[in-house]
Amino acid sequence: MISICMIVKNESKVLEKSLESIKDYNFEIIIVDTGSSDNTKEIARKYTDKVYDFKWCNDFSQARNFSISKAANDFVLVLDADEVIIDIDLKEIEKLINKNSEKVGRIIIKNEYYRDGNKFTYKEYVNRLFNKNLFIYKGLIHEQVTTQNGKLFRTYNLPLEIHHIGYNNEEITRKNKIIRNIEMLKEALRENSEDPYIYYQLGKSYYMNDNFKEAKYNFETALSFNLDTKFEYVQDLIETYGYSLIKLEEYKNSMKLLNLYNEYKNSADFIFLIALIYMNNGFFNEAIIEFENAKRIEICKMDGVNDYLANYNIGVILECLGNKEKAIKYYKICNNYENALRRIEYLNSKK
Repeated sequence: MISICMIVKNESKVLEKSLESIKDYNFEIIIVDTGSSDNTKEIARKYTDKVYDFKWCNDFSQARNFSISKAANDFVLVLDADEVIIDIDLKEIEKLINKNSEKVGRIIIKNEYYRDGNKFTYKEYVNRLFNKNLFIYKGLIHEQVTTQNGKLFRTYNLPLEIHHIGYNNEEITRKNKIIRNIEMLKEALRENSEDPYIYYQLGKSYYMNDNFKEAKYNFETALSFNLDTKFEYVQDLIETYGYSLIKLEEYKNSMKLLNLYNEYKNSADFIFLIALIYMNNGFFNEAIIEFENAKRIEICKMDGVNDYLANYNIGVILECLGNKEKAIKYYKICNNYENALRRIEYLNSKK
């Protein structure tokens, strides 16, 4: 019923782990290689005889659509070589497909990355499963699912969670991919300078490369368009823009995001950001209130913003205000968060 469609290039370090995670579900597996110089194709052939070559043309959508064209089934699930299935309910997925045959199914992607020596985990829903007769990909890079007739479409959530292991690759490889993406996004802008989504993705790439000044510029350019705040990427754009301002120590400038509070008041991730903004501007009581508000929201994208990260920052504020005993109480409910444990050890050593 479902074909897995994957495009690959020099993915020998991660591909086998990905294919091992899907081999027992009776999926048709389509692998399209865009010019590997390692043994990627040899690994792929251990799991499927449907391995094809595609001459790379600096266009991810063309490669995606080529892979989809090779699928024998109408419904395709698009995965990357550095993505591993960690949770799936196949029977429920089949039921949902039958009920939502003209919609796009969204799966959960779990991402992990390191910044400033700390490990961060966040989850997001991504459009990945659809009828190949109704939908195609568009966009040179960070390609998006669109209808073939150009009309709007609806989505539904699937009981399928993927672990994206790509950010765990060597730092040099990660940086090289980011630089490649930046150049491709710049090329996309030369073709279409009026697409806010490209500016958003360019800003994200600069942010991941720790170039917060360029990230800020591209986020602000994207925000200069008339954007629908209900689009998921717009919320991520706003939040990452806020973190860029904090990284650039433009704390006063970041206060303008409070104007969007009512728009995203039910998002733990946004409320956590607002708390950080208050904290960095010296409004400590307001910050504590918002960290507590974030803790009351059950669902979040970034792991910990409604739990241990909120508690840790409350602890930091209380420690700065001289209330060390209460700070320790908050540090102790941080799920053994390493930074909190270090603060507990330090404060106890001063008694």
